[in-house]
Amino acid sequence: MSKRLLVATRKGLFICTQHPDGWNMPSPAFLGEPVSAVLHDLRDDTIYAALRLGHFGTKLHRSADGGGTWTEVATPAMPEDGDKPKPLDMIWTLAAGEPGALYAGTLPAALFRSADRGESWQIVQALWDVPDRAKWMGGGYDDPGLHSVVVDPRDPRRIAVAISTGGVWRTADGGATWSLAGHGLRAEYMPPDQAFDPLVQDVHLLAACADAPDTLWAQHHNGIFRSEDAGATFTEVEAAAPSRFGFAVAAHPRDPSTAWFVPAVKDECRVPVDARLSVTRTRDGGRTLETLASGLPEDSYDLVYRHALAVDATGRRLAIGSTTGNLWITEDAGDHWHHLAGHLPPVAALAFAG
Repeated sequence: MSKRLLVATRKGLFICTQHPDGWNMPSPAFLGEPVSAVLHDLRDDTIYAALRLGHFGTKLHRSADGGGTWTEVATPAMPEDGDKPKPLDMIWTLAAGEPGALYAGTLPAALFRSADRGESWQIVQALWDVPDRAKWMGGGYDDPGLHSVVVDPRDPRRIAVAISTGGVWRTADGGATWSLAGHGLRAEYMPPDQAFDPLVQDVHLLAACADAPDTLWAQHHNGIFRSEDAGATFTEVEAAAPSRFGFAVAAHPRDPSTAWFVPAVKDECRVPVDARLSVTRTRDGGRTLETLASGLPEDSYDLVYRHALAVDATGRRLAIGSTTGNLWITEDAGDHWHHLAGHLPPVAALAFAG
């Protein structure tokens, strides 16, 4: 099992390490600074941390020694967009591509690629230039945002991304051309004759099974969906209650039938269902869902953001972090949860590292 947990928060990045007597919680890197995304690159054990500094802009740092020291690298730059250029608000997600390459999904919605471990970035122009980009809409933010980048480990030229709100897009040629995918997704917030328009779908997060990457799970604004063809089409999980709304989803790394979700009450409310924090799990491809709450609090108003649910390579160790600075971990795939911390800053993202 992974022995490090990267915890990106509004006030810094905590790198927690497992010891025989438990997990330590050291002082954070980037103390006081919002960390919006974190990536552990398995290929060379490098850690990347993106900072959302508001007036001072977006920054990206890289560590080659497990977080002991950091080097600032380049950040993506938004292109001119007609007569209303927008600054980069944040790097929302980071993903590893082909050897040496990284991808960054941003707010406003764009996809960037680095061929040199973050030393320089180039926008993926073909996605930026799709005519339908003009129809992308904001979800939780005023601007649309690209929060999910799923790279096929068998062929890194095959990539799927998700946009709130702009649906699912795929490329099979490393980003040279893109097609709108996500057929079968349903948006109940739209008029009935537009509910299945793939362009208006507010996918909150995409997650793929590492060993069976054609299987994608989507936590949507109004449901859970599953794809068996790498995102081209999706089937709605009819048993999704109480997980019809939520932000986070984690796919089992080896079993394409297993995934986890964190349900909430949607729209203006955004609190746990029945004020009871829980995780739901399916082990049969979405035919049934179990509610897992052992060790999680009742009378709870913790919300779990998109990237604040993580699963390690074993599929048995998971962690969740919340907007109220709580952190839990499980060693048995969610059957029992243990409270690691209760006074952290709000948690934006988690990632396990070896």
